[in-house]
Amino acid sequence: MALDAASLPSIEAQVSPEEWQTRIELAAFYRLIPKHGMDDLVGTHISARVPGHPDQFLINPYGVLFDEITASSLIKVNMEGDVLSDGPWPVNAAGFTIHSAVLSGRPDVMCTAHTHTIAGMAVSSVEGGLTPLTQKHMRFYKNLASHPYEGIADDADECARLQRDLAGHDAMLLENHGLLTCGPTIRAAWALLYNLEKCCQTQLAVEATGAELVVPSEELCDRTRGMFQRMLAKPGAGDRLDAWESSLRLLAREDDSFMH
Repeated sequence: MALDAASLPSIEAQVSPEEWQTRIELAAFYRLIPKHGMDDLVGTHISARVPGHPDQFLINPYGVLFDEITASSLIKVNMEGDVLSDGPWPVNAAGFTIHSAVLSGRPDVMCTAHTHTIAGMAVSSVEGGLTPLTQKHMRFYKNLASHPYEGIADDADECARLQRDLAGHDAMLLENHGLLTCGPTIRAAWALLYNLEKCCQTQLAVEATGAELVVPSEELCDRTRGMFQRMLAKPGAGDRLDAWESSLRLLAREDDSFMH
């Protein structure tokens, strides 16, 4: 159904302040995806758990472009697939399968995101996946899960295998498909996705030169990954690195409709 998501009335008064804030931040995440060239028309999806209701999550209305998503247009569903909010749009079946699998299997995760970028799909389709080439890659060294392609992800039986393959990781290559990240906050899932996408783009650019790759030693990769882990474990470190507040200000200056 071709409708303007921004024309919907606000539901702010119908939900808790915590849910409304989550809706605003999730809508912002959706707006950041096309801004950074990571959208795929109405394909792919991002979800966030509803505060106070761990068995419910918010996801995009299927058929609406990401730069049209607003806080009010997000759909609320439970882990069984029941739609808990009114609206004219359906839920993407593949999106429900992927996000219900991650959120039900990982109670520590609040947000998960999945994209079909050219770089992400390309790297997910080569033997070995992501190669540790640059400092940015070291954040994912031996810390990137992989899930084999099983066709369009609309089979509920795939949920258990997605959970198994993700395990305790926060980033995963969906082979022959794309990228997936998750985190304890919306901003954490965004930061991982942004950086993983940059790594995939860089790998394609380096390989396109045709020159011999300079791959750091395993010892150096391990040490650098440890440095990242220690740095990110410091209080507030991730908040300084992800530029989340700056990104929200940028979005609001250009078009604040995502907040409504």
